[in-house]
Amino acid sequence: MISRRNFIQQAGLVTAVVLVRPNILCSEPKQRNVGIQLYTLRDEIGKDLKRVIAKIAEAGYKEIEMFGFSRKDKFWGIEPRILKDILASHQLTSPSGHYGLDEYLAPEGKEDDLKVNIEAGAALGHSYLTVPYLDDRFRRSADDYKKIAEKFNKAAELCKRSGLQFAYHNHDFEFNSVGNTTGYDILLKETDPSLVKFELDIYWAVRGKKDPVKMFREHPGRFTMWHVKDMDRVKPELNTEIGKGSIDYKKIFAAAKVSGVEYILVEQENFSIDPYDSITESCNYIKGSLLPLMK
Repeated sequence: MISRRNFIQQAGLVTAVVLVRPNILCSEPKQRNVGIQLYTLRDEIGKDLKRVIAKIAEAGYKEIEMFGFSRKDKFWGIEPRILKDILASHQLTSPSGHYGLDEYLAPEGKEDDLKVNIEAGAALGHSYLTVPYLDDRFRRSADDYKKIAEKFNKAAELCKRSGLQFAYHNHDFEFNSVGNTTGYDILLKETDPSLVKFELDIYWAVRGKKDPVKMFREHPGRFTMWHVKDMDRVKPELNTEIGKGSIDYKKIFAAAKVSGVEYILVEQENFSIDPYDSITESCNYIKGSLLPLMK
């Protein structure tokens, strides 16, 4: 039985804690969702896009990162606003989309080549417009990467006017040496941190001999999205379900706060089991074993 004296002492301790951290009793942990990059199921989309979206929701995902937009065909014949409604019918949202910007990044590229993508992203309700890849003709030297960074800054300004944040998604070539630095380091250094964020593809960073946690510490707050896919233990060029491979995701998720990550997105490029079983397994592992580690 708690004595009156002990009760008063414990109450005083709680009061002292609340004075130091006044919102400690009313704050709740941020609800984390697990998303997926639709490219994961690219081979299924041609059969029935609506069925793919329904199956993603059934697998436990709440967010889909889009890809595949074109000025002519939109998203496989579907207008962005209609696609947003289809997602909503399954309680899904689209926080980001991958948009190829080769036309804009070319030396003769114009802002109009970018604006059509911004309009699509805004119509879908994205938070981020993300560049998924750089054609090798644009990235042959350090100066090339500096030109890309300049274009990224301008693109990010345009995105901001439409309520979007600009981001870049890596592979492993960005970590190759260009002179005495790397393309990725140039992009980090030469872009405005308030305008240009990075979607770190953790698998490709590890393939590029990088330590994601070290990257977070060197550039805190810049990696606001993660692409999560695991590396096969026998054949590192292949993917596997999250938790089955060689990447230490528990260590990475424990460093989430310094990363500044907002969105966790599964992307798997190849499968050894049924794709829908695979994405379900990855989603369950992230929810059960990794999200609780995020600080």
